[in-house]
Amino acid sequence: MEVEVKLRLQDASAHRQLTSVLSPFHSKTLHQENLFFDTPTNTLSSQLSVLRLRFLNNDARCIVSLKSKPTLVDGVSRVAEDEEELDPCSARACVEDPARLGKIESRILKRVKEEFGVGEEVGFVCLGGFENKREVFNWKNLKLEVDETKYGFGICYELECESEDPDGVKKLLEEFLKENGIGYSYSKMTKFAVFRFAVRTSLMVDVNHLTLHDEKGMILNGSFFSVCPDLQ
Repeated sequence: MEVEVKLRLQDASAHRQLTSVLSPFHSKTLHQENLFFDTPTNTLSSQLSVLRLRFLNNDARCIVSLKSKPTLVDGVSRVAEDEEELDPCSARACVEDPARLGKIESRILKRVKEEFGVGEEVGFVCLGGFENKREVFNWKNLKLEVDETKYGFGICYELECESEDPDGVKKLLEEFLKENGIGYSYSKMTKFAVFRFAVRTSLMVDVNHLTLHDEKGMILNGSFFSVCPDLQ
């Protein structure tokens, strides 16, 4: 079970201010390309699961992940996650031809076939994805990840920290952000959920506050997600 604190940064200015304050603790920068896969009938998402290929730093590495049954409450995310490294060249070929995923040698793809009945016969489709620039900081014995996520409709900013004590870490991070006058809020949707929600509904997204609007500009409240449980 992966447990993370997820705090949405208010805007680009808040992102710049945070990375500036944390600059003495900078460890590395990762450039990620995240692509997601399902069947034509949404076999995985209908069971609250997602299959992701993540390419790092211009295909230097590739990680395949299977995430299931996510929850995100008061800025704390919990999700069952399994991942493994794939050969980047083989993985890139799967992006070009998703049917190859059913043939690739992978413990996780074997799980998908056995647990969801998805394999060479059913086939996969690529849902698309987004790019993410992740700056990693080692701060007070914590690994902080500051994300700049580029969707087709705009850019969002987020602070993440994996921890076995999410409530304690969240309190520490909130105090730190407030002390430095950095605007934030609790994340309410995962990055994948934001991406899929916009794609499915053709909604306009206010990326600064991550409010969701329909085509008439009407703000949708949280009750809307009761009809889209896989987007929580």
